[in-house]
Amino acid sequence: VNVPRFSHVILVLVENKEFGDVVGNRRMPNFNRWARDYALLTRYHAVSHPSLPNYLALVAGDTFGVREDCTDCYVAAECLPDLLEAAGRSWKAYLEGLPAAGFLGASSGRYAMKHDPFVYFRSIRGDAARLARSVVPLTELDRDLEKGALPDYAFIMPDMCDSAHDCDVGVTDAWLGRVVGSILRSPAFDASSLLVLTFDEGTTERACCGSPPLARGGRIATILVSALAKPGFRDATPYCHYSLLKTILASWGLGRLGHTSDPAVSLIVAPWRGR
Repeated sequence: VNVPRFSHVILVLVENKEFGDVVGNRRMPNFNRWARDYALLTRYHAVSHPSLPNYLALVAGDTFGVREDCTDCYVAAECLPDLLEAAGRSWKAYLEGLPAAGFLGASSGRYAMKHDPFVYFRSIRGDAARLARSVVPLTELDRDLEKGALPDYAFIMPDMCDSAHDCDVGVTDAWLGRVVGSILRSPAFDASSLLVLTFDEGTTERACCGSPPLARGGRIATILVSALAKPGFRDATPYCHYSLLKTILASWGLGRLGHTSDPAVSLIVAPWRGR
């Protein structure tokens, strides 16, 4: 309802910066060009601290009581991939630094499990075939783009440096220029595709979305890159990670997950052309 039917949704996550740290930052020319050219959500908030609860919220609509970046706190609950597969849709998580498809270790080089929410769900981590098919190194992205095999839903996560977790935002912006740039130039990214660029969390605990317990992870910059989005649009509606998931579910008629059923969680409606 009031949300376009996307052909693809591509979610690109980076790390740990407040809205004011990145919007207008001269060390992030790519990010700020997209923020000017497409739709920028100016009152979008993360839901918690630290990283992991936000990642779980983005793919399952709940933090499941997780309050730390644990590596053994697995969840027996339904998540977005379950609904996608039930509807006959494809999905893939592309993770920079992941040593091999389906890797379940806590870390490897600059890869960190805490930024890979899918392996926390028992229904995924206990299925070797599902892991090998859908939780893969970032190096597979270029191949999938060339083959026209971009999944319906793609989750893209840079490593601990390129995500701005450990390195300067200038490094992250250069990475975004390469990776996001290659997606936007690909024929696979068609006129009905949506690429969302956002942060997992900020550095404050500002509340939003009409219900403070739902969003206390800081105000973060979120850009909707799509031909379906109004160019140069600024949306000041209060949103949070649950809003993004709710919007994806609505677009594809997948139902609800966790807090996406809450009236306090706003559906992202205003930025779309014709709305």
